[in-house]
Amino acid sequence: MSTRTINDEQALDALRREYPGHNIWRARRRDGLAGDWCATLLNPNEGIDPTVIRSAADDLWDELAQERRRARNRGSL
Repeated sequence: MSTRTINDEQALDALRREYPGHNIWRARRRDGLAGDWCATLLNPNEGIDPTVIRSAADDLWDELAQERRRARNRGSL
C-alpha cells in the first residue's frame, strides 16, 4: 500500500471522527483513481449544505468546520 493511500485513509478516519454528522467518503474518478473528498449531511445540527465536495482533505475539513459554525449560528439569527 502506498504512503498516499495510508495518508488518505488516515485523513478519512480523522474527518469521520470529527464530523460524525456527515457521511464522508472519497469519490472515484472514471480512471479508477481517487477523486474529490465528499461529505453528505446526516444531522442538520451539523451543517447547512446537503453535500460538500472539495478536491483536498484539508479543504473539506475547513469547509465542514464552517458548516458546523453556520448550523450553530442559524438558531441565533
